Amino acid sequence: MNIVVLYLLLVKATLTTFTGGTSLPIVRRDFVVERQLLTDRQLSTAVAIGRMGPGPNGFYIVTVGHYIAGTPGAVAGYLATITPAFLAIVLLRVLHGRTEQPRWQGAIRGLTAAAAGLMLANAIPIAADAIHNLFGILVAAGALAVLVSKKIDSLWVIGAAAAAGMIYSR
Repeated sequence: MNIVVLYLLLVKATLTTFTGGTSLPIVRRDFVVERQLLTDRQLSTAVAIGRMGPGPNGFYIVTVGHYIAGTPGAVAGYLATITPAFLAIVLLRVLHGRTEQPRWQGAIRGLTAAAAGLMLANAIPIAADAIHNLFGILVAAGALAVLVSKKIDSLWVIGAAAAAGMIYSR
């Protein structure tokens, strides 16, 4: 894949995110569904790798770029991840003082709800690829219960799930 096209597709995904994870539906559609450059398993691995390190949730984009085009792809992913921050500086200058207006507040709430819906719609195929037996169902249900009921960083949940999987496979 052309590195410039890869960068532009990744920027398109990162420009639509608020917390990093909301870019997942766009990345999945562009690279798993339409272009078949990644599998759901590779995408979920990229997300897990991105969550294990420090930094924003959207840093999985770097791993996606690496899967697709090696080191140049990882660089394109990194640049795509930081591009919105630079554009936000310009946007904040333009919108200064206007975001407190009810119209803008409503737009922000609507965008947040749409992003949540997109995340849920794309979580189902990724989960279906990862969950194959009762053990997988129990780990997924347990992780969801812990994340919803407690203030625990997802890194600890991922680590516990990995440890449980290693113990189960023995």
